Amino acid sequence: MADFPVHPDEVTAQWLGEVLGMRIDSVRWEAIGTGQVGDSVRFFIAGEGEPFTMAGKFSAADEASRATATTFGLYRKEVEFYRHAAPHLAVRVPRVHFADVTADGSEFAMLFEDLGPAEQGDQIAGTSLERAQEAIRQAAAIHALSWGRADILEAEWIQPADDLGATVATLYPQAQAVFRDRYADTLPADHMALCDELSELAPIYFHREPDIQCVVHGDFRLDNMLFDIRGGAEPIAILDWQTVAAGKAMTDIGYLMGCGLGETMWRRHEEELLDLWLSQMAQRGVALSRREIHEDYRRGILHGVSTAVFSAAFVKRTERGDANFLSMARGACSLAIAHDSLAALKETI
Repeated sequence: MADFPVHPDEVTAQWLGEVLGMRIDSVRWEAIGTGQVGDSVRFFIAGEGEPFTMAGKFSAADEASRATATTFGLYRKEVEFYRHAAPHLAVRVPRVHFADVTADGSEFAMLFEDLGPAEQGDQIAGTSLERAQEAIRQAAAIHALSWGRADILEAEWIQPADDLGATVATLYPQAQAVFRDRYADTLPADHMALCDELSELAPIYFHREPDIQCVVHGDFRLDNMLFDIRGGAEPIAILDWQTVAAGKAMTDIGYLMGCGLGETMWRRHEEELLDLWLSQMAQRGVALSRREIHEDYRRGILHGVSTAVFSAAFVKRTERGDANFLSMARGACSLAIAHDSLAALKETI
């Protein structure tokens, strides 16, 4: 049992006052965001001084989504990221006022600064080049500041479960069967063929030896970004750190380019966005060449494919979710085909 509120209704004026160290007279909430693994709300608070707002995040009400998050330790990772990694990175994240998770990882609660008014990125609608560039700059702020940092990358909280690769490799063909059943008539045939082949390669893909460079967000796409935060005072903030991991930077960049930004954007601006990431990394003290990142980038693109497939099968199904996963898959598959990413994966055998 949790000794903290696990639903917005449980956040009382008394409890909130103790957390913030001030008198709170009243608190109410409204749902915000479109997340499927956690439920987000905005609290409207009155007490000392002027009324103000805060953002809150809690375990998903949907049992399937919550079970998936628990199995893969997603809630615990997000709490621990804000506790142990965020203070050392240059990425813009919300300031946290409270964060806790139950021992079994099934329930959590977080209270953040409210970054509104802001515009949440929209995976389905896409975005502008300027916003894509802001996302790339934030990626470098994650990667460069954590590059080779053993105190973060070797910490217990960020390590995957010993049997994670085997678990996902076993479940993945089931996920692909669900994905094919739902979307075979909607996704282009060559895209679905790529998804099918990646499923066949699941034992290779999910059992690769980890090669650790830096902190990886793991779900670095538009829906997990806020733009023009605080009414335009700042350009961007990055949210949803439930899939954070120690890994290779190109996992985030390949994912963002295909799955996150989509085919129209990558066909027009892939080269300049990759060059921007390299220049941002160099400015932060990590000098790399296109040749050095090329193969990692080809394989990193597949993270978008596997995430779209796996997520579609193991979180609550919604109309927007279907559109979202199809958008992710189209962008990731088109980029993976262009770079022959499956061949790059096979080369690791």
